[in-house]
Amino acid sequence: MKIAIIGTVGVPAKYGGFETLVENLLVHKNREDISYRVYCSSRSYAKKEKYYKGAKLTYIPFQANGIQSIIYDAVSIIHAIFTSDKLLILGVSGCIILPFVRLFSRKKIIVNIDGLEHRRGKWSKFAKWFLKTSERIAVRFSDVIITDNVAIQDYVKEHYGKDSEMIEYGGDHALEKGDDFVLKKWNLTKQNFAFKVCRIEPENNIHIVLDAFQHAPNETLVIIGNWDKNAYGQKLKQHYNTHKNIHLLDPVYEISTLNGLRENCRYYVHGHSAGGTNPSLVEAMNLGLPVLAFDVVYNRETTENKALYFQNAESLTNQINSLSAETLNNNASAMKEIALRRYQWGIIAKKYEDLHN
Repeated sequence: MKIAIIGTVGVPAKYGGFETLVENLLVHKNREDISYRVYCSSRSYAKKEKYYKGAKLTYIPFQANGIQSIIYDAVSIIHAIFTSDKLLILGVSGCIILPFVRLFSRKKIIVNIDGLEHRRGKWSKFAKWFLKTSERIAVRFSDVIITDNVAIQDYVKEHYGKDSEMIEYGGDHALEKGDDFVLKKWNLTKQNFAFKVCRIEPENNIHIVLDAFQHAPNETLVIIGNWDKNAYGQKLKQHYNTHKNIHLLDPVYEISTLNGLRENCRYYVHGHSAGGTNPSLVEAMNLGLPVLAFDVVYNRETTENKALYFQNAESLTNQINSLSAETLNNNASAMKEIALRRYQWGIIAKKYEDLHN
């Protein structure tokens, strides 16, 4: 059974939740009757391997992100119709062509609609309209819809009257041992700083987190992100870079360096307000980190209402100032228990494979 995986930059995974998902579908593949073909952006790989961890790689000459992602996904879908038995599409950008595809093919199409992209504040009005339209087409013309959070599953049922398969993300790949030297590099003390890693976008509420720690000068915060990508990040970097208790680090792609920071922090701050089940959150939970999360339904569902929550800078500052060793220990134990039960790649990969019965 040949399964095409469409919609990611490709593998080996360099960055992104969907790329990490594909990587782990390959690592944890159990069924001998399944073979994967992964579509990759030729623009992102100088060395173009033909196979990776048992999967055949097919390169498409467009960018996987931005406006070119529509063409990239569409070309991948058309190619896959002629080379694979079933299609697993991650994201909705290319789904705009599914009505055309259905005119000449009834091959099984499975779509993970991601985290309601059309609701993200970073998109223009046209982009939001396009993503919403693509989502509607994806739900209508696919055989199976995957959602990664109960809140998104409820949304699909309410708006489209269609049931979906809920499959979350794993986070146990984050358990790889980190390098302790990173603490010395940034003059940090073990278990004496808060940590956050994310894209620097308004919907991730970086401004709220930074404002809160500005008013908690005895607490150290380390945030990794792409500060120079947009005006929002540049403005925050300029304003907060002089605060001695706040470390604004550029993107870190080496997992050993990233884990050296994550596994040695005192607690994890999760400011995401959109996107369903966020990979960075379930990674932190797998590490058994106490979690302070922005108070939205997605985060409450992911953490089963057992994290600590904040709505604004003031409530986050209050949470920070009231933390006790007992509170942190109880929080960490709850996060770890949930992660072991729900967010393991072996569990996730099996759920995806079960869709191909």
